[in-house]
Order: sequence, then C-alpha cells, then structure tokens
Amino acid sequence: MSSGRAWFVWGVGVFAYLIAITARTSFGVAGLEATARFEATASALSAFTVLQLLVYAALQIPVGVLVDRFGPRAMIASGAVLMCLGQLQLAAATSVSAGIFGRVLVGAGDAMTFIAVLRLIPAWFPATRVPLLTQLTGQLGQMGQLISVIPFALVLHAFGWSPAFLGAAGLSLLAFVLAAALLRNQPAGTPSGKTQQGLRETATAVSKAWKQPGTRLGMWSHFTTQFSGTVFIMTWGYPFLVSGQGLEPAMVTGIMSLFVVVGIICGPLLGGWVGRHPLRRSTMVLLISTAIGVVWLATLTYPGRAPLWLLLVLVLVLALGGPASMIGFDFARTYNPSHRMGTATGIVNVGGFCAALLTMYIVGLVLDLLNNSGFSKGDLYSLDSFRIALSVQFIMLAVGASYVLSCRRAVRRQMALEGVRVPPLWVAMGDNRRRRQQYRAEVRSARANARRMAGGRTGNGAAEKPGGKSAGRNGAGRNGAGRNGAAENGPGEDGSAGSD
Repeated sequence: MSSGRAWFVWGVGVFAYLIAITARTSFGVAGLEATARFEATASALSAFTVLQLLVYAALQIPVGVLVDRFGPRAMIASGAVLMCLGQLQLAAATSVSAGIFGRVLVGAGDAMTFIAVLRLIPAWFPATRVPLLTQLTGQLGQMGQLISVIPFALVLHAFGWSPAFLGAAGLSLLAFVLAAALLRNQPAGTPSGKTQQGLRETATAVSKAWKQPGTRLGMWSHFTTQFSGTVFIMTWGYPFLVSGQGLEPAMVTGIMSLFVVVGIICGPLLGGWVGRHPLRRSTMVLLISTAIGVVWLATLTYPGRAPLWLLLVLVLVLALGGPASMIGFDFARTYNPSHRMGTATGIVNVGGFCAALLTMYIVGLVLDLLNNSGFSKGDLYSLDSFRIALSVQFIMLAVGASYVLSCRRAVRRQMALEGVRVPPLWVAMGDNRRRRQQYRAEVRSARANARRMAGGRTGNGAAEKPGGKSAGRNGAGRNGAGRNGAAENGPGEDGSAGSD
C-alpha cells in the first residue's frame, strides 16, 4: 500500500475521472451553439443537462452496488465506453431528441466513474491518507473542465460542432484503453473486497447504508454545497455571464477556468483540515453553504450589471462548493464498513446531482415563462430574467442546510450513545485557544531555560580565567560578581544574566 504502483493506479483512475468531467461539462460551453443547432428553447436546452444528470443520479446507488460486486476496473472501463458512444451520438445529432440521447449515454458512463475511482483509494492507500486523496481525486478530476472551456471551446468555435464532439469521444476511448490495460482493483495478494450478493442482500445493504445517519448527513452535505457550482459550470453560468452580464466569451472562458484552479488549490487544504478536525466537518459545510448564498444574493441584487470583481468573487466562492461536497464522501467512509462503501458513496453522490438537475430545469422553465409572458421583452437571457430564475437556488440552499442540521443532530445522538460527545463550537474554540496559549507559554519557558543553561555554562567557565582581583562564588573576574549575581554582565548563581 502507498507504493509507487499504488500512485500509478490512482493516477490512471484520476485520468479516467478527468475525462469523465470533460464529457460531463463539454455541453456547458456549447449552450449558445446548441440553441442555434437544435433551434431549442431554454427549457429544451436545460433538458439536455437535466436528463443527463437524472440518469447520473438514478444510477449512483446501482453503480455503487456494482462496484462493490465487480470492482472499480470493470466499471471505469465500461463507463468510458458509454461516454465515447454518447459523444459520437452528439456529434452526429441534428435534433433535440437525438442530442438528448447522446447526453443520456454520457450521463450513464459518467455515473460509473467517480464512485469506482474513490473505491480504489482505500484499497491501495492507508486510511490516514484517504481524506486528502479523496479531495485530490475530486479536484484533479475537475481539471477536465479546463479541457472543456479551453481546447474544446476553441475547437468548437474554430471548426464547428461535430469535430469538437468527435475529439471528446477520442478522449473517452483513450480512457477506456488505459483503464482496461493498466488498472487493478487492489494490490496483489490482498483480499478483493468484492461482494457476491443476491437481490435480497443488495437491498439489505442499501437499506443499512441509508439508515445510517452518517450516510444521510453526507448526502445532504453534498446536496447543499455541490449543486450551485454544477448548475453554473454545466448550464447557466456561460449564458448568464455572456448574455446577462455582457462579458466577452474569451473573458468568460478565463473566469470559468478559475473555478477549476480554486478547487485544485483549496481541495487539499480542506482535506487536511478535515483530517485534523473530523468533528467539525458539518460546520465547514454550513459555513461554505452560507457563503454561497450570500455571494449569490449580492450578485443578483446588485443594481445593473455586476462589476467584474463581484463576478470573480462569485466564481471563487462557488468553486469552494466542490471541495466542500467531498466532505460528504468522508462521512460515508467514516460511518460505513468497507464492504458497503460503494453503496454508501452512491447514496451520497445522489444528493448534489439531484439538487443540480432540479435547479437547472426550474431555471430554464422560469426563463421560458418570463419570456412567453413578455417580461423578458424578447430577450430570453436578459439580466432581469436571470435575477428571478437563479433565485431558485436560495430555496435549495435553505432545504439542504435544514437537513444537514437535522442529520447532524441524529449523528451526534448516535455518537453520544457510543460515549463520544461533541462540545459546542464556542467551547471547542475556547479550548483550542487555551491550548495554543499553553503551547506558546511552554515554548517561551523552554527557550528561557535554554538561555539560563547557556548563561550558567558561560559563567562557570569564566571563573577559571584570569581576570580581576577577586571573583565571587560563581561570578566572573574583571567586572566582579557577588555571591548572587553579576555587577553588569556576569551570570548569577541561578545562571540568569544580570543585564536581563
């Protein structure tokens, strides 16, 4: 475990997940082109991503069960094949129905990837590294968004729809080849961890995972923190910034790239924090959820178009939701045995994507209603219409936060029965402050003792040297020291310096 081979296997898994993210988000930068290609309304456009995520979310629990049964390698390779077929279908599609079918295939393949990659980590690495590697997996995979917003977007605008999606299909094919040839489910000579369950045993495993309060806490944590960034990056962020806020497409591409960079930087930091403060994970979830709500409120209520700095803050805060949502998977790992980890992870992963697909669809529906009623004055993606439509997110944030609080109370009741009590946050912060003060006092005391010892050695040595007419008991020559100290610079009996 944790050998060079482990890092190699993990790297192949992360690459497969990166390509899955590319496939997932490629449609997000093609929204305006898709509207023209398929002559689609806002509702029809949102249906592409909504149905893709609906399939993704619906398959999470079945895929989790299949990962537990067949192992990560088979699921990652199968997912890459489905994504390749979906991108090929989308490249050739000329109607809404044909395009949606392609996105459904992409959603099915994407659903098989992330859970399987997470399943590799505890098989190849010690438990102490799992939280950090889970964060790294999620955030390195998000680099697939960079492929979507930079090279994919460049090909799309320079060469057209079909070449861009054919190139994306080629990346999925490469992920299949690497997964099939190089991935291994666990180190040689270790138990496989696979389960051979019938339907009844599978249903029992799902039921036990769901009944565990920690699993539900993970799902609602994922629900609350993940959906807003997903909605922004996959569907409505690009039209909102270009048509609603009036930014140039090139600038929007750069801004959306920050989404990935922030996640990559903050993910490991948040993973390390979770490892040090496992009893405060839900507090971090609630803090980041609140920040998301506040920055959306500031952006949507700003008079006129928002300034660039505020839009940058919006993207930066939304980007924190990705690393925060990974805390949900840490809850699943903590409160479930290893043979049920895939199932529990699948349940957690349902949360954020259910919230995202509901929000995406409702935003598109509201935009169409406002346009049909004449409110938008013929501009489907007007800023005022976006203000109303995107306000749906506040409802989702409130629902998610309330369930996080409810599930946290259930988890803490269960912990109390096991003899573990979580002190109130203000008490914990006070204890931490006292410990820091005590540590600093100990450091100062140790340094003072070191100086006294060094001073004592200097004084004792000086008494042997020829100096003045007389020396005190421990004093030094020329400057003259009495029994208990030095006149100016000599060390006293206790070794402390007179000049202090």
